[in-house]
Amino acid sequence: MNAKASFTVSCQNCGLNELCLPHTLSVDEMDEVDSIVKRGKPLQRGEYLFHAGDDFSSLFAVRSGSIKVFSIDDKGEEQVIAFYLPGEILGMDAIDSARHISAAKALETASVCEIPYRDVEKLSANIQNLQVHMYKLLSREIRIDQELQMLLAKKTSEERIGAFLMNLSMRYEQRRLSATRFRLPMARSDIANYLGLAVETVSRVFTRLQTMGVLKVEGKEIEILDRHSLCDIAHLKTDA
Repeated sequence: MNAKASFTVSCQNCGLNELCLPHTLSVDEMDEVDSIVKRGKPLQRGEYLFHAGDDFSSLFAVRSGSIKVFSIDDKGEEQVIAFYLPGEILGMDAIDSARHISAAKALETASVCEIPYRDVEKLSANIQNLQVHMYKLLSREIRIDQELQMLLAKKTSEERIGAFLMNLSMRYEQRRLSATRFRLPMARSDIANYLGLAVETVSRVFTRLQTMGVLKVEGKEIEILDRHSLCDIAHLKTDA
């Protein structure tokens, strides 16, 4: 058997395990968690992970790529709810109703780990650290919803976009990636929808921030040239 064939993806050799799993799990506990995880073929861009109305049975951890979660209103119009990056878990909003109230699809080629919820419940009863981690994930979902409400409450388009970019910056930094140079996996129309802005407004703000020397924008590639100014624009505290 060659090296490529003998290598299999597992929670222990995944570089993102500290983001979606408790770092205090023992090797045996990690093996128990790994035994319930299902890893299918990658989703292609535009392919659905689940649809609104689907029965809920599993949580999903993004291993690579990115996922957009959205709903469709009574008029048939899309409302973007969240963007998920590697190491983040989605689907928790369906636990209560046992049915997905929103849809999720890949913004680009994405690998996803499926974690059957019933198995998670059983393991959580025996592995205290896993149970605490699940509470933390639920708390994170509440915080994300609150942050979105606060984001939409910001008065200007510059404030909304500045806060959005700083949020992405911090999330990329958590993944040990560059906090100042990254690619936006979502389209300008998705950003506009998420922030409650017009697409033209998003483009104008990017151009304005580039003219001010705060950003460098090349298509979907973003470079934050002046982090302090971007924080000021978004009315966020800076760590320096």
